[in-house]
Amino acid sequence: MSELRQDPTTFDWVIMSKERAKRPHDFVKKGRNSRLLPDHDENCPFCPGNEARTPEARAVYGEGSAWRIRVVENKYAALTPKGDTAREEQGLFRKTDGYGGHEVIIETPLHNQCIPFMSDEQVVQIIRAYRDRAISLKQDRNIKVIIIFKNHGESAGTSLEHPHSQVVASPIVPPLIRRRYEIATQHYDNTGRCLYCDLLFDEVKAGERVIRETEYFVALHPYASRYPFETWIMPKVHSSSFSKIVDIETSDLARILKEVLIRLSEGLDNPDYNMIIHTAPVDDEHKTYFLWHIQIIPRLTLAAGFELGSGIYINTALPEETAAFMRGVL
Repeated sequence: MSELRQDPTTFDWVIMSKERAKRPHDFVKKGRNSRLLPDHDENCPFCPGNEARTPEARAVYGEGSAWRIRVVENKYAALTPKGDTAREEQGLFRKTDGYGGHEVIIETPLHNQCIPFMSDEQVVQIIRAYRDRAISLKQDRNIKVIIIFKNHGESAGTSLEHPHSQVVASPIVPPLIRRRYEIATQHYDNTGRCLYCDLLFDEVKAGERVIRETEYFVALHPYASRYPFETWIMPKVHSSSFSKIVDIETSDLARILKEVLIRLSEGLDNPDYNMIIHTAPVDDEHKTYFLWHIQIIPRLTLAAGFELGSGIYINTALPEETAAFMRGVL
């Protein structure tokens, strides 16, 4: 019999389809991403020597041509710091300028060096670049939310193979983010505790969905996972805002993030995935209702008609089984 599970952070329901469930090994698609890439691609705008093919760097980590990380404005930005945030209404129709920011963080000079195979120090530098750009972008008083994400692979939405992440600064708080925050606020008002800290406590206590625990972080597959192998990395030290992460935590986060991505790469033959850093809206960062965290979604299945029509996802892999599989990957 299938099972309906409710996500306590959104109140959404997820169907765990036990009859249609696949074993974790069934999600491995050999050869799907096995093509070897070169260290350098002369046609890639993110490779060293091609810096003139991107907008001028907003931040550079490293010295001169020997840069380690470059941050540039997205050449095809979804939002730009032009116009204003005034809203224009005609009846029920409302619009405003596409004001905001959209940056690309080029993670490495090497065209084929993904996070799982970088040194710990390289991953630390990427995380600190994320933090630096979030701090910089939110200095604009019109910015209300910072969204940091990484698309890995074609089915995850990436158009360039060179390893990179993106940061979008938006003048509006999307309803999905607002809903998560409202539910967390309601839980705090009812209990006096952070919803996400309570969730983390219960997950660690249960143990069966935990992949890895370090001094400052826990990696797990959530109880009501929407997607097979959906992974969260949650901090054990409470903070609403990712931009407030301190250096000792970035070092620990780099190790556990790298380990999770290695396990996904080795266990599932380098699947495409999306990685999102969830953090409180800018105006709410000082409040204690939320816990920032990282969500990793391997693109192993597609949402079909039922999911799109109902908003209820069907997961064909039990998180208890996928977490056990991940723990077993060396």
